[in-house]
Amino acid sequence: QGIGRPSVYHAVVVIFLEFFAWGLLTTPMLTVLHETFPHHTFLMNGLIQGVKGFLSFLSAPLIGALSDAWGRKSFLLLTVFFTCVPIPLMRISPWWYFAMISVSGIFSVTFSVIFAYVADVTQEHERTTAYGLVSATFAASLVTSPAIGAYLSSSYGDSLVVLVATLVAVVDICFILIAVPESLPEKIRPASWGSSISWEQADPFASLKKVRKDPTVLPICITVLLSYLPEAGQYSSFFLYLRQVIGFGSASIAAFIAVVGILSIIAQTVFLSILMRSIGNKNTVLLGLGFQIFQLAWYGFGSQPWMMWAAGAVAAMSSITFPAISALVSRNAEADQQG
Repeated sequence: QGIGRPSVYHAVVVIFLEFFAWGLLTTPMLTVLHETFPHHTFLMNGLIQGVKGFLSFLSAPLIGALSDAWGRKSFLLLTVFFTCVPIPLMRISPWWYFAMISVSGIFSVTFSVIFAYVADVTQEHERTTAYGLVSATFAASLVTSPAIGAYLSSSYGDSLVVLVATLVAVVDICFILIAVPESLPEKIRPASWGSSISWEQADPFASLKKVRKDPTVLPICITVLLSYLPEAGQYSSFFLYLRQVIGFGSASIAAFIAVVGILSIIAQTVFLSILMRSIGNKNTVLLGLGFQIFQLAWYGFGSQPWMMWAAGAVAAMSSITFPAISALVSRNAEADQQG
């Protein structure tokens, strides 16, 4: 099933469509969030994203293990479907919309399945470039979608934006069903449909115990934790912060996302490949973390709009960290453990 042989380009299309749909909702989501929780906007935003993240932490090992055993396509379909289910609820019921966003964290691990898909179809020396392409596609999906969403919202209302985003999500699901071929070879799968998965494979805390005993993977996991912890907080509230505190309007936010997105594409496609060849995987991660520290500090102490723009350029360079770390992790995992 699917069109052609499994390739990185199948993964790229899936990621682009999913995050393009959500990018369209940038302006309407900020409006609905503020209208629904006018006195506790930042607090409720943090709680919603926190619950979603915690549920993703609990479910990620199980989904990864199942995709290693039963293949990637079904779990791509599952993760994209449940990640996009809340979209039409934005206009139907804001309370149900935010509740579903929180609960959708159980399946909001599309990137993990996508990276496993990419690992299946690439050689080890190709993975950093492939991961960079996937991450750059994520940035590309946000170059135009917030601006398109803001324009449609101001010209025709939020209902049309939600409708368009829903249609894009449906196209993504149909693309997976019709066009995406299975990437995991039968010979690598340790199980077939209907086979059981052990509790140890599904338990996130058991995974942590395994990591603790692995001298190679443990430092990588600590790096990921300490890198994602501040960035998760930043990304969950950043656009709300730009609007409510710095005074950015919808057009300015859309332009900001577009500029940072374009710079991120350049960083993850051009600079990442050059850095990996010239200074190696580990030093590329260290450089990306250095940019991350700089941009977080600049955002934290900055109080003027121009400071946000300047820090955005640094943030774009820090985006090399994620694909570089992912390549490092993939190199230390067996073919049947990429999920």
